[in-house]
Amino acid sequence: MAEEDQGKKPEQLLHLVFGGELSDLDGVDFNDLSKLDIVGMFPDYASAYDAWKNAAQRTVDNAQMRYFVVHIHRLLEPNLDEKS
Repeated sequence: MAEEDQGKKPEQLLHLVFGGELSDLDGVDFNDLSKLDIVGMFPDYASAYDAWKNAAQRTVDNAQMRYFVVHIHRLLEPNLDEKS
């Protein structure tokens, strides 16, 4: 690790994990928006993926239920990926 990186906080790349029951498996329209399961916000993709996987496994018996990971950091700073 470079000397200037020591003690530096890791870059925060916010991710939202949520899910709900879909009205059609070929789309992303939800049956009831008031029943969306907001799993939470996460500081990086790895922790968001873990939360997504856990939520999806809990609802594996419901074929209509889907969970998603949204890259919030891309909405907040759309040019960030271009700089990388």
